[in-house]
Amino acid sequence: MESESELVPFPLLPTPIETNYRACTIPYRFPTDNPKKPTRTEIAWLDLFLNSIPSFKKRAESDSTVPDAHVRAEKFAQRYSEILEDMKKDPETHGGPPDCILLCRLREQVLRELGFRDIFKKVKDEENAKAISLFGDVVRLNDVIEDEGKRVESLIRGIFAGNIFDLGSAQLAEVFSKDGMSFLASCQNLVPRPWVIDDLETFKVKWSKKAWKKAVIFVDNSGADIILGILPFARELLRRGTQVILAANDLPSINDVTYPELIEIMSKLKDEKGQLMGVDTSKLLIANSGNDLPVIDLTAVSQELAYLASDADLVILEGMGRGIETNLYAQFKCDSLKIGMVKHPEVAQFLGGRLYDCVFKYNEVSS
Repeated sequence: MESESELVPFPLLPTPIETNYRACTIPYRFPTDNPKKPTRTEIAWLDLFLNSIPSFKKRAESDSTVPDAHVRAEKFAQRYSEILEDMKKDPETHGGPPDCILLCRLREQVLRELGFRDIFKKVKDEENAKAISLFGDVVRLNDVIEDEGKRVESLIRGIFAGNIFDLGSAQLAEVFSKDGMSFLASCQNLVPRPWVIDDLETFKVKWSKKAWKKAVIFVDNSGADIILGILPFARELLRRGTQVILAANDLPSINDVTYPELIEIMSKLKDEKGQLMGVDTSKLLIANSGNDLPVIDLTAVSQELAYLASDADLVILEGMGRGIETNLYAQFKCDSLKIGMVKHPEVAQFLGGRLYDCVFKYNEVSS
């Protein structure tokens, strides 16, 4: 974390954490596997990260804040692919064996060592501006739905549609560069239900009967994801009297929204009374999660977030990185929701679903 304060375990993980929590969802290897030989799963994931290098290199080349960006981007591509190739020969090199957290961390490390702090800044700013201009329309479309169950389903579909804006996925980065993303079309075009994990009906029943006191939402991407997906949902929670904490990354990583960026977005969306389209925001807090990756290990969050979240009764992890590739099976001391779109074929295969399938996993803790 930039503030260099010590990171602490998320307080809603059941203890002892060592035996109750594992961040990474997909096991790349098992104890019986040869430690010196990469497994088939490790190779598939090393290839996935190798295939994403060209799109990262392209973003880095166009980073106008970095002198000699072209040369440094080439060095990034070379250095990071060498690390991945090394791991294919010996999975124990570079702090391995590899998992999705280590592979993301190594990529960020190489970028930062070469002076790249935020290679997606330009596209994040453009997408935030576009999404801010659409926010009012999206909120109004949901507000006119009188049936509570239908309204919450519409808001959740909005989260999935927003979550498509993910430039960490090589396929989506390509689609995005061709034609941008139409938010409303994406809402209509989600894969048909039942989704690969689909607890929506159970959640809708709970929603009609239960009001949570405090919800912590770990947010994901900039643009449509946070502004047209998460914020209309958070606003609905506020309307129902729930206190909402939005936990955003400390440092930039791919196109994920950061804590300072989210504060700026909120100041643009609130009116002069401090309201969000007529809803009071005094119970809305933005917290720095202490994280600097597109995935999250909940044994290391900021002290600020740990303090704010300690009495929450709903935890929401949104996006493929935080809610599927990590933490899908994480248990909490309170109700939890993992919500995200499957954007890597390897994840779809692991879950037995389709590419661009949806995950909506709701766990209730009996009080």
